[in-house]
Amino acid sequence: MKTYLIIVLAFMAIACKQNNEDNHAHNPDGSHVGDEIPRLDYTIWTDKTELFVEFPVLIVGQPGKFAAHFTEMDKHQPVREGSVTVSLIKGDKGIRATAEAPSSPGIFSPIIQPKEAGLQQLVFHLSTPQYSDKIVIEQVMVYASLEEAKKAMGEAGEDGSISFLKEQAWKIEFQTAPVVKGEIFDVIKTSGVWQPAQGSVKTLVATANGAINFAATNLTEGTEVKQGQLLMNVSSQGLANNNLSADVAKAKANFDQATSEYNRKKELYESKIIPKSEFEKVESNYTIAKSQYQSIASGVSGGSKQIRAPFDGFIRTINVANGDYVNQGAVLISVATEESKVLKSQIAPTYGLTMQNIKNVWYQTEKGDWKSISDSEGEILSISKDVERNSPLISVYAKVNDAINLPDGSLTQVQIAMGDAEQATLVPQSALLEDYGNYSVMLQLSGESFERRPISIGKRNGKNVEVLKGLQLGDVVVTTGAYQVKMASMSGSTPAHGHEH
Repeated sequence: MKTYLIIVLAFMAIACKQNNEDNHAHNPDGSHVGDEIPRLDYTIWTDKTELFVEFPVLIVGQPGKFAAHFTEMDKHQPVREGSVTVSLIKGDKGIRATAEAPSSPGIFSPIIQPKEAGLQQLVFHLSTPQYSDKIVIEQVMVYASLEEAKKAMGEAGEDGSISFLKEQAWKIEFQTAPVVKGEIFDVIKTSGVWQPAQGSVKTLVATANGAINFAATNLTEGTEVKQGQLLMNVSSQGLANNNLSADVAKAKANFDQATSEYNRKKELYESKIIPKSEFEKVESNYTIAKSQYQSIASGVSGGSKQIRAPFDGFIRTINVANGDYVNQGAVLISVATEESKVLKSQIAPTYGLTMQNIKNVWYQTEKGDWKSISDSEGEILSISKDVERNSPLISVYAKVNDAINLPDGSLTQVQIAMGDAEQATLVPQSALLEDYGNYSVMLQLSGESFERRPISIGKRNGKNVEVLKGLQLGDVVVTTGAYQVKMASMSGSTPAHGHEH
């Protein structure tokens, strides 16, 4: 028993000695192993890219691994292909490292080992199959040792911000936008009715007598059609009178005869054997016969007149049934396009709206998005001069050169801008969060850090809202996905990172 106790005490002594040695192990820079290295993060936006980069504080002789998150701004999706080169530059000297591919979607992990201390420039070159971008962090400090870095940086504390990781944002519909300076107008809020624009509807009529044969069994109102697509045939086969085949044959015979007579008389006239008056009569008969034949034979195939779509669009109305007999000139079908419409709005005459002081018109699409007529190079067509008998309102007509996937007669919200514009601080309306009449936005502090910021708003112009208080130019707000960030703030816990730092 005494021998066993001596062995146990010996092992304990060895273990204590080992722990003491571990606690005093050193890094190459002289710091103790296990000391936590402070981390830095930067978020920089360009027109194409958002860079959110995290990395340990840079120390001479120590390799620093970057977690560089690259997001494509237009779709707010991770950069999935390409390479990133990071350069650390001091004066005219520098070092660089390249990550040839992302370590996971959107995240590149180059490693760089600084050679000298001091303020230096950090440059990221992103190259993808679609585009290239250059992002610069002007002043990054490289420290001589970890102790120096810790002394300079101090202790990091909680800032009370909302954590919402890039991996979370990349998995949902998410978008941000900067706070900008722009024009804001006084607007008249009203509603409008969609109407077909001139030339956007084409009515097709029968060009011969006959029976209607639909080219497809699914030809119904609303069916999409392409230019030149066969819609129906008008057939006169089996008819004793007004038979198309017989009429074509007769017109062809008259044309052939007139052509022969024209060629013969032309030679005689050029040889000065017949007078000019006689040749002109034959020439007139030839022209008439040619026109009649071309008119009758145009669009004829298999003894039937073909009715084809005049442009890309959809079937608006069908006025006949399959198998009906129609006379020449009967209305058969109408084809419409959604590429252009007229928006009719009505307002009170007391606004004093004129063609000179109306500046723009905003409307809502079928998805509820705001657009303006200036977006599609539309125009104000007219403002009525008289009020309607049963409604004391004047009408404003605007042409919209945009694909409006709403039936004619549908209603939409409208804002009519009038007067002179003022310069104001603007954010997209989609960024607003409303609670009982109070407004706020989700402000992006850094790539994965957000803050709910109360704001005061003013005028609304379509998709933009005037901010009176709470934001500054250059601030970045969440325009799509703000509700998900709000829910993250209410969860009470910070999710763990899904990538290695």
